[in-house]
Amino acid sequence: MKYVLMFVETEQFAAELRAMDDTERERAYAKVRRWFSDHSDKITHHAHLLPPDTATTVRLVGGEALVSDGPFVEGKEVISGYAEIDVADLDDALALVRSWPACPVVEIRPIAG
Repeated sequence: MKYVLMFVETEQFAAELRAMDDTERERAYAKVRRWFSDHSDKITHHAHLLPPDTATTVRLVGGEALVSDGPFVEGKEVISGYAEIDVADLDDALALVRSWPACPVVEIRPIAG
């Protein structure tokens, strides 16, 4: 079964990351790299996204495309990255996410098809 894991960064998590010194931040990033390495047999693709202020949003309203700069929602949580995984079932996806060492929220969504 294929899923997308969407890593959601909260304002608090981002602030804590910014408050770390270079050594602490590198340790945090090393944990993330290790997690991806440890689960590379299940991860088919992954990427870190640029900040939400780099987004372009298109809203389709009444047949018109309204284009605006910025994220599609004004929120305190933003998707900062994603990974596509191929595992047996949702239980396996949950087990994988339970070991995620970074962002405090991970949305798991099945891939159609």
